[in-house]
Amino acid sequence: MSMIKKDFSAIAKQKLINRGVNLDDIANLVFDLQKPYCPTVQKDACLEAVENVLAKREVAFTILTGIELDMAAEKNHLNEMNQIILDDYSLYGIDEIMALSIVNVHGSIALTNFGYLDKTKPGIVGFLEEEGKKDNICHTFLDDIVCAIASSAASKIAHDYEDNKI
Repeated sequence: MSMIKKDFSAIAKQKLINRGVNLDDIANLVFDLQKPYCPTVQKDACLEAVENVLAKREVAFTILTGIELDMAAEKNHLNEMNQIILDDYSLYGIDEIMALSIVNVHGSIALTNFGYLDKTKPGIVGFLEEEGKKDNICHTFLDDIVCAIASSAASKIAHDYEDNKI
């Protein structure tokens, strides 16, 4: 079975932008996470780390799947699960599990940062959380995916700093 070659990373980036997520917003999360531990880190290195995470096909597939599920919920296309996803029901953890597929590519630093971002909801994550409470807007998967991208990029920054690359 052959699949048409597509630049899924570029498609995923555009979908993020279409849903209100600017890559600079994610880079700001990375910067805020790593500045205390990597005092010489610059925002351009954080943006580069975000781009590096987004370049992975597994990441693009997770982004695209999560956004499609959020949009399907907005259109009431998910039958029994629709209201659970729209409400971001607290006992529904599939959104976090899917986002962890991104984190798992990037190690333990990404995992701990993911938990922190998911709980504290700074910056764009908090915006997505609040916007998702509005009528017919769903970011149940997207807010966790953004946490995963930022925490994975922060892991890359931490490793680059340790290796004297930044």
